[in-house]
Amino acid sequence: MTASGDDVEFQDPDAEPGSKPGNDPEAEAVAQYLRDHPNFLSERPELLQDLTRLSRWDGEEVVDLQSVMLERLREESPALRDAANLLISTTRSNILIQTRTHAGVMALLGADSLERILHVIRFDLPLLLDVDAASLCLETGETGSEALGAGEIQWLAPGSVDALLGGADTPFALLEETSDDGAVFGETSGLVRSAAYVRINAGDNLPVGILALGARERGAFHPGQGSDLVNFLARVAELCLRRWLSKG
Repeated sequence: MTASGDDVEFQDPDAEPGSKPGNDPEAEAVAQYLRDHPNFLSERPELLQDLTRLSRWDGEEVVDLQSVMLERLREESPALRDAANLLISTTRSNILIQTRTHAGVMALLGADSLERILHVIRFDLPLLLDVDAASLCLETGETGSEALGAGEIQWLAPGSVDALLGGADTPFALLEETSDDGAVFGETSGLVRSAAYVRINAGDNLPVGILALGARERGAFHPGQGSDLVNFLARVAELCLRRWLSKG
């Protein structure tokens, strides 16, 4: 028993010197706060380093909280790091694809003749887009088109576009694995193992066609990919063709 003035405090004779009663209201308040905010320590892992370390088990089956929390953080860190790296890699890839598409668009817009547009599609787009083949195909049969001359165009039989795209109302097709007998990619058909086909309409007096991009790597294109950029590129090619055909 200790005395201070008129106040008297009784202390458990079995308690260690300097220990506090078990029902300390401040300690209970801290405990309740941690119960109400279970993420508090995980969001402030630096606090765990300041806690008094216990043995893994302390007599009466008391779990070492610090060891458990540190172990959990060690397990979560690689997963968080991998997720961050994947996000960074995906973002960089998307930016690169967007930049390449814009370069292809600028090349099409800068073409100063119909022949130059066809040359850009056939020879420049593969380099700018980092693909292995590119082709403009129109459904004119073997006779071709007088309006387009004998330029770098693949002539398809009527109905071929719908067959390649998988339906009359299908605007594009991303093929994870494909092969070409030369009808779509001509002399570069042997390189193509994966392809993207986008429907285009070059003008009122011309049949429908496709802008085709091919890659030698299987899976380079696949149905799960976004199609906004390849559709954008096809629409620009379509408008450029119409612009120069209207001047003929």
